[in-house]
Amino acid sequence: MTDQLFADHVLIARVGAAYGIKGWVKLISFSSPKTNILEYRCYWTPQAGSLVKLEVDQCKAQGKGFVAHIKGCDDKNQTQEFTGKDLYIEKSLLPELDDDEYYWHQLPGLRVKTLSGDDLGVIDHLLETGANDVLVVKADKHSVDEEERLIPYLPERVIDSIDLNQGLIRVNWEKEY
Repeated sequence: MTDQLFADHVLIARVGAAYGIKGWVKLISFSSPKTNILEYRCYWTPQAGSLVKLEVDQCKAQGKGFVAHIKGCDDKNQTQEFTGKDLYIEKSLLPELDDDEYYWHQLPGLRVKTLSGDDLGVIDHLLETGANDVLVVKADKHSVDEEERLIPYLPERVIDSIDLNQGLIRVNWEKEY
């Protein structure tokens, strides 16, 4: 899939296994808080090099997770074609954030520099560890070395500033850490 295909979409969930016999599926939420998944009914899923619309007509919390009924899918056997599918929503549907808040999907690709000016590389992805989120920073040809770094996402302690327009994060972190 091309990045252009997903330029206006963000991954928010994945379809899990069938739930019951009437076309319901488990829904794995990537939103934060997880219950935000209950707000969406129209998703897009990759299929044959494009995004295909997938509508959910019912969605609810079930135990520690969520279950959903896919519109037009009324049989457990029909749910098999959806199992494991990633679900995207249009970025325009996400709530606006305050100036000092960011969505995870905005951070990969940003260059990371220390307060002293050392270039540590580019954010590849983020990890959710429980204690705090972690930036996975991959070295590139502009980096001070070839090290991959795990930098805690701790605003005001480690994260000094984020400038989406410049594609830059400044961190209170040293290359030796």
